[in-house]
Amino acid sequence: MSRISETIEVDVPLRVAYDQWTQFETFPQFMEGIDRVIQLDDRTLDWTATIAGKVKHWRAEITDQEPDRLIAWRSIDGARNDGSVRFEAAGADSTRLSLDLDVDPEGPLETAGDALGFVARRAKADLERFKAFIEARGQETGAWRGSVGSRRS
Repeated sequence: MSRISETIEVDVPLRVAYDQWTQFETFPQFMEGIDRVIQLDDRTLDWTATIAGKVKHWRAEITDQEPDRLIAWRSIDGARNDGSVRFEAAGADSTRLSLDLDVDPEGPLETAGDALGFVARRAKADLERFKAFIEARGQETGAWRGSVGSRRS
């Protein structure tokens, strides 16, 4: 398993950056290899991605969501992908996003790619594409301002 941490500053206000990140179905527009994200309800996302030429599916549950601060998730079916994104104002018109991912590569090809740093580089590049995406737009494509609490036992 790999733990990846990346941070980026985007030149849009905190609310705009957060609101855009809640628009999960737009992720294929800036995340390499992500083919489709379908939001089933306030907590559940179905993902389809092409990784090392292989189509992967998984379902993720949003475990914590606090407007303008945090979105955290864990996979509940399929490929392992758990993580969080934290949002912090870095000025009136800029936001710092901190991404933490825990991924579990499947099979020798993914394990080798992970060992060579491909997953970490992809995460960094996805954040850079998010920055370009939201800064070019200047506004979010939509928003969801609800909160989701943790279901810890």
